[in-house]
Amino acid sequence: MKDVNANADGKRRAGEEAARRVQSGMTVGLGTGSTTAFAIAELGRRVRDEGLKIECCVTSFSSQNLALQAGIRPLPVESFDRLDISIDGADEVDPQLRLIKGGGAAHTREKIVHALSSEFLCIVDPSKLVSQLGAFRVPVEFLPVSLKLVQRELVKLGGDCALRMAVKKDGPVVTDNGNLVFDVAFPPFDADLLEKEINTIPGVLENGLFARYRPSEVIVGESELRFLKR
Repeated sequence: MKDVNANADGKRRAGEEAARRVQSGMTVGLGTGSTTAFAIAELGRRVRDEGLKIECCVTSFSSQNLALQAGIRPLPVESFDRLDISIDGADEVDPQLRLIKGGGAAHTREKIVHALSSEFLCIVDPSKLVSQLGAFRVPVEFLPVSLKLVQRELVKLGGDCALRMAVKKDGPVVTDNGNLVFDVAFPPFDADLLEKEINTIPGVLENGLFARYRPSEVIVGESELRFLKR
């Protein structure tokens, strides 16, 4: 299980920098995870202290709660046909700014939100930068009825599947969409190709490879912020 408190200073720097990019009148998509939590908190402070006015949507029940606690009332994702900016973390980022996401099992809604967005800011601490994607298993969300089929087809692609199990609850993790998640280890892969191949499997809703919908910029939270652009 991930340590959400690891590298907290770097996550905070990256999250607060992304929140500073948001201007009044913008429509904003908010991702899920410990780094995005800092961005949400800073946006809430700006709403309170600076009179920032935004409309936003979130990618999970967890982020909805954080937004409400920060004084931001999100709208449903389906309220928006486009977004000005979206902010989210990642589990891995490669030199081409392709990502693995989904440690929080919210990657399906995250991909929808980032596809709607004109600018996707990815916020990470330096530990998330990798030379090759794949040390972090690729999350795959799928319909429960398709479990056996999806597992069989992922194995054909070279995958080693582990059903994500809940903590402090018997049974598997159930996503906000009512589905299950395989965390899949693959041998070295072409992220652009594998993303497409996984999504052709009947029953798969979405996977955590973000090769097509890469961020426009990655903000790396260090003592001096680093900015990686495509």
